[in-house]
Amino acid sequence: MSTPLEKVVNLLDLEDIEVNLFRGVSPAEERQRVFGGQVAGQALVAAYRTVETGRTVHSLHAYFIRPGDPKVPILYEVERLRDGKSFTTRRVVAIQHGKAIFNLQASFQVHEEGLEYQVKMPEGVPDPESLPTFQERMAPHRHRFPDPRWIDEPRPIDTRDCQDFLNRPAGSNSKMMWYRLNGDLPDDLILHQCLLTYASDMTLLDTIVIPHRKEWQWDDFQMASLDHAMWFHRPFRLDDWILYTQHTPSTGGSRGLAMGSFFTRDGTLVCSVAQEGLIREPRA
Repeated sequence: MSTPLEKVVNLLDLEDIEVNLFRGVSPAEERQRVFGGQVAGQALVAAYRTVETGRTVHSLHAYFIRPGDPKVPILYEVERLRDGKSFTTRRVVAIQHGKAIFNLQASFQVHEEGLEYQVKMPEGVPDPESLPTFQERMAPHRHRFPDPRWIDEPRPIDTRDCQDFLNRPAGSNSKMMWYRLNGDLPDDLILHQCLLTYASDMTLLDTIVIPHRKEWQWDDFQMASLDHAMWFHRPFRLDDWILYTQHTPSTGGSRGLAMGSFFTRDGTLVCSVAQEGLIREPRA
């Protein structure tokens, strides 16, 4: 498998080591630490490997404990906390060099019918086809990056920003982006949920600096994810366009909170996300 999307799907296909123990690897890229979405997606895959068929994840809560080393494999140890009639609970610890770097707790549920309500998708959102691709959006800013070649590399997920990220209005605390896989996948909800977990960490943390009129790409400050939570409301496909609305309600104490919602193109709310991150300005 050679396309960027196929490489991500392979990345999420963990090796079974022993009962409740799985091993994942990182792509051969020049990264200082493992991408948070990767370890979250792999941890959810590990949890799913121990859950009986017919139950799907409805929520997950995770903490990033230490930076992951991309040069060595990651071990995922699953603890089977509960197997009830309707709900299943799993805890996953990601381990490197004998220490925990990440933990996740996820709850799975059998499908049940019940009351239905959701907030509406924002109005007046431009169609994704009318928006520039990532490469087109970044092309005018190539000179800002030490090595701009990464801009031209094929990407597993097509992201279309609904607004020029350098010209957001003063006082803004939000952004909206369209997401879609660069390829087609089977109608497998579990696979799409794991891929959305991977993708949800791509742009969310950047939102916390929007009110401060800064951009992570070239403003000199430290940022890192501290935790990540997701609630899966309804089935979806990530190889169709999904709108990712993101906003920050607060920054303070060297931390910032970002929240997001995923809507299908017809306005169905399929997932909600929240993440707190570390943000430190450069010291004198």
